[in-house]
Amino acid sequence: MQIYDSPPTEHSVLEDIQGLSLGVFLCGLGIHVLTHVGLITGQTAGLAVIVSYLTGYSFGAVFFVINLPFYLLAYRRLGLEFTVKSLMSVSLLSVVTDALPLGFTIDVLHPALGAVIFGATVGLGLLAMFRHNGSLGGLGVVALMVQDGTGFRAGYVQLLTDAVIFGTALFLFPASVVGYSLLGAVVLNLIITFNHRRDRYIAT
Repeated sequence: MQIYDSPPTEHSVLEDIQGLSLGVFLCGLGIHVLTHVGLITGQTAGLAVIVSYLTGYSFGAVFFVINLPFYLLAYRRLGLEFTVKSLMSVSLLSVVTDALPLGFTIDVLHPALGAVIFGATVGLGLLAMFRHNGSLGGLGVVALMVQDGTGFRAGYVQLLTDAVIFGTALFLFPASVVGYSLLGAVVLNLIITFNHRRDRYIAT
């Protein structure tokens, strides 16, 4: 087997745009499926979904506002490029999640299948964004900081925070909703845990 010894290759601006755009679209698609079947999720998006259900405000608007305090943290610890990309991605996701129901409706979907579709699409979307030095802000920023600083996997950090959010959700939603939602969160976080490895992906 031939081994290539070459220095890391940086992403071009065009590669970043397509990678982040694909990531945002996949995440928006997953959230559209999630909210259609009335489920919740973890992380900052989960908080936004819960607030959206309880208040009637759109997910996009709530998600954008909740993320605002995390941008200062991202700038101080992860740099300007990461912060700008995350801000743009969050803003675009807010638009995508509000626009998708206008052109994409779902007739019949079992909550269990919806949870798996959500976990798979959002997991892949986040991977695309991580590999182009972006994120959807919020608690995902904290998870990446913990992984880079300690080596403790970002997926495990997110699983722990999800446990707190889902434990709280048991007091607000039926157990069946929380159970199916937990399935989606597990699929999502396992995808991140097994595939997000900076040492396996050398392009920056």
